[in-house]
Amino acid sequence: MFEKILFATSASATCDDAARVAFELSRKNKSRLNVFHVFGLPTRGFGLTFKDVRTGEETEVDENLVSLVKEEMAEYYEKLAKDHPSCVFETTTGVPHTEILRKARKEDASLIIMGAHTRPEDVGAMRHRVIAGSTMQKVAKSARCPVLVVSRPCVTCWSYFANIVVATDFSKPANYAFQFARNVAKEIGCRLHIFHCVDLGGEAEAGQAYIEQQLAEAQDKVQEKYIANMGDFDNYLVALREGVPHVEVLKYARENKADLIVMAHHTRDVDPEQALLGSTIEQVILRSACPVLSVNHPDKVDVSPYGPPRAHE
Repeated sequence: MFEKILFATSASATCDDAARVAFELSRKNKSRLNVFHVFGLPTRGFGLTFKDVRTGEETEVDENLVSLVKEEMAEYYEKLAKDHPSCVFETTTGVPHTEILRKARKEDASLIIMGAHTRPEDVGAMRHRVIAGSTMQKVAKSARCPVLVVSRPCVTCWSYFANIVVATDFSKPANYAFQFARNVAKEIGCRLHIFHCVDLGGEAEAGQAYIEQQLAEAQDKVQEKYIANMGDFDNYLVALREGVPHVEVLKYARENKADLIVMAHHTRDVDPEQALLGSTIEQVILRSACPVLSVNHPDKVDVSPYGPPRAHE
């Protein structure tokens, strides 16, 4: 399913869960795996002095340092990379999200895999702030291929998934997310859950009649956009709820033992503080017990013989 996988890592324990998924998924798909680490941030202009993203120390960059970092990465992932001849270790200096996106384009990556947390000691609001403004968010927002974010140990490997939840708001990016989730569910042979939450927002005091109307309209959209585009795939369920979207997505995923949640990341530019508080996918990634996959574009989505949904708009 994935010819080329880019695993963006800090080569530290914070990415261990993502690493296990990246190596296992690559092995099972016989994919080329590029283990990529951006180890420094420029401290001034076009100078050659960089601040190590792991230690915070400033250092001069030369060929010896680059070689040393590659050796450290290969040693750190030695066990996972065993019997994995298609694995390539690469590193560079620069702004992490910029370099990851550039590398994904250059390699024509089919999938980017990342960890969500950069600092395991962060908790509560501080962790939320770190994640909302992190490399992960910027990569997921701009990547042309799907981005798989792994923030917890993945109990089941990709090939053994039993339940995939695709959460939709009926936007165009959400249609691409559905297409990807449908194709993966078909390929693996697992159940697909199509989930939508009616966000009452300022209508918190809305009566039951209003809620029922919104749910009925959502049901019609699910039928038009998704059910009509299932082809011969019939292993699916539809779930509609009302409430706070990220809360209901997480609740439904737990209740149905989801192995993967697929969503569309917000593509519009928003104020960082608003994104911090209001981005559903970031809230889900922060709290999800299973991996979360972000899809924004049709690129790299059609991984099976199905065509695109007829109702894209």
